[in-house]
Amino acid sequence: MTEAATAMASGERAPDRKVFRITGADREAFLQGLVTNDLRKLAAGPVYAAFLTAQGKYLADFLLVPDGEAILLDIKETIAEAFTRRLSMYRLRADVQITPTDIAVWRGLGPAPVAAVPDPRDASLGWRLYTAAEGPAAADPIDWDAIRVAACIPETGVELIPDDTYILEAGFERLNGVDFRKGCYVGQEVTARMKHKTELRKGFRTVLVEGSAPVGTELLADGKPAGTLYTQSGGKGIAFLRFDRAQGEMLAGDARVRLAE
Repeated sequence: MTEAATAMASGERAPDRKVFRITGADREAFLQGLVTNDLRKLAAGPVYAAFLTAQGKYLADFLLVPDGEAILLDIKETIAEAFTRRLSMYRLRADVQITPTDIAVWRGLGPAPVAAVPDPRDASLGWRLYTAAEGPAAADPIDWDAIRVAACIPETGVELIPDDTYILEAGFERLNGVDFRKGCYVGQEVTARMKHKTELRKGFRTVLVEGSAPVGTELLADGKPAGTLYTQSGGKGIAFLRFDRAQGEMLAGDARVRLAE
């Protein structure tokens, strides 16, 4: 077993991720004008970013990883085909190629294997390794939902809903997923206006949950809609809240919910 394979034993494969290779002389400039983060940061490592509608609403989120003369696109498999098809529509005459790969995404905690990179969203998410080689499964499964809930990290297709979510309400600034100095990208005007001219009145927060409720259950405070409860693990959950109504106890079906301190 190689050194990298031995190190991978502390992690596990992420079966719901798809990796594409983006090549061509214009690859960085092409992405720079489309996504929420500054591609010049690739010189230092992976970049977390999103692609938005012209109205500033979330369509997709992904990690971009430097790979020599290419950029790897690490994206949730359920949205990969639609997103890469949309991305290709913007190519026009740009020297850019977007190619599916057989690269697998491994992720884990603790000491990182050779060639692994840190997850740029939050240190609690550990490392990611991109390889086409097989690797051993971890001895004990990692509870990624518990990690996400504790750090309030929304997940594609669960908390992050296409054509509905605004990335600032989803915490993308805290998760290093947006840059306000990079210049124009699709949806930039709405995002900048939310940042500089308004006070966020809604957003995701970690909550304490007594009991349980299906993902997407409405939260009520004194009988009034106060938000929605999503992922839950270990007595905590991620909730999308109206901040003016989320000060005391809330109900999600039979579950009792309140803000975590």
